[in-house]
Amino acid sequence: MALRLASLSFSLLLISGGVAAAPVLRLDIALPLAGDLVDATLAACQAQGRGAAVAVVDRGGNLVALKRADGVGPHNTLAAQRKAYTALSAKTPTRVLAERARTEPDTANLTTLPELLLLGGGLPLMSGNEVIGGIGVAGSGGAAMDEACAARAIASLAAQLSIQTNQSN
Repeated sequence: MALRLASLSFSLLLISGGVAAAPVLRLDIALPLAGDLVDATLAACQAQGRGAAVAVVDRGGNLVALKRADGVGPHNTLAAQRKAYTALSAKTPTRVLAERARTEPDTANLTTLPELLLLGGGLPLMSGNEVIGGIGVAGSGGAAMDEACAARAIASLAAQLSIQTNQSN
């Protein structure tokens, strides 16, 4: 099932002396996996009686999937995408970045970058110690609810996909 949901790319590692080692698998966020993450996140929000906009980006920050529930304001689609991008780029939950920007002068300058959105609701998607993408949620009723919906969705898919999020950076 994981092969259906994620694209795997192979690369050879060269050891000194020109001897090739075994191929290394690299999990990427492909459309089927992104779609499953978006659907699971929307379901998690709807289970709490909320709608939302949900975006998933790949390891390059490219938008792979985006959905918005009926009745959710249109500004939330861009917010979800920017949260996903921010979580990927910083390799940190956007809630943590927002807290740091309020308390640490060296982090406050991140608020000046228009691509980043330092507002809770974005989580990096991890495979082992490697960031493979980001997910962002907006419009579910606040940053804490946005993040909770994404975390529930990731947890529901993590066992079969070997992905997890780093929520404690």
